[in-house]
Amino acid sequence: MSPRTAVLLLTGLALGQMAAHAQGVVYRCPGSPVLYTDALSAKEAKDKGCTTIEGTPITVLPPVKPRAATSSTTSPAASSPDNKVDPDKQRSRDGERRRVLEQELRDAEERLSQLNKEYNGGQPERRGDERNYQKYLDRAAELKSSIQRQESDIQALKRELSKLPS
Repeated sequence: MSPRTAVLLLTGLALGQMAAHAQGVVYRCPGSPVLYTDALSAKEAKDKGCTTIEGTPITVLPPVKPRAATSSTTSPAASSPDNKVDPDKQRSRDGERRRVLEQELRDAEERLSQLNKEYNGGQPERRGDERNYQKYLDRAAELKSSIQRQESDIQALKRELSKLPS
């Protein structure tokens, strides 16, 4: 190796070390999400379980601002009468929705009836697997909360039905 090549090599190494030192030490800290930072001291990094990243260039990208979503409802074409649903088609959709909601209401009322029958006014019949009285009490409490949920569902279905045109 020539002296000139050795000097260039040493100069390149020295510049690389100075650039790395000027950039500072970058730490990779565990967690969710993983944190990459150069703002910690060596002691803080050690306490947090961070490891140093050496020889890897770090690129920081600025956050991308999302574009404003364009809504089709704000366009002039969407508000034109040409885009409205045919009244017969809308009546058909409303009728189908009414049939589905009425069927759900009947099913919910049937489930409520079965739950009330099993609950027996707060005194459900004991089962063979409920030798432990606490199991019986837990099942009774679960039945009561199921009844309350079912009643709430029935009320919601009735509200939905009342919103539909006749």
